[in-house]
Amino acid sequence: MDPDAAARAFLEHYYRTFDTNRAALGGLYQDNSILSFEGAKMQGTAAISEKLTGLPFQQCQHNLSTIDCQPSGPASGVLVFVSCSLQLSGKQQALKFSQMFHLIPTV
Repeated sequence: MDPDAAARAFLEHYYRTFDTNRAALGGLYQDNSILSFEGAKMQGTAAISEKLTGLPFQQCQHNLSTIDCQPSGPASGVLVFVSCSLQLSGKQQALKFSQMFHLIPTV
């Protein structure tokens, strides 16, 4: 699969799931996955899922600005860098952030 198409499909699924059912994001991570969030690192499905479901807001909407990706390593991985804004329910100002993913296919 084309790295750009794979990255876009993943991001569409990830952010739609984040916006509608954050608890389901745990299935996208593995036990060796690491999430870095504001200087703290969480490793493993349970720790990452706990962090994401424990964020201090319930409803949100992600709006992607830019997506940059490139192939990574011999395992057909893809590095994905996203610039995005997050609109929280009841807030006027959107929060701008960036996020990076290293997608590695599983067998």
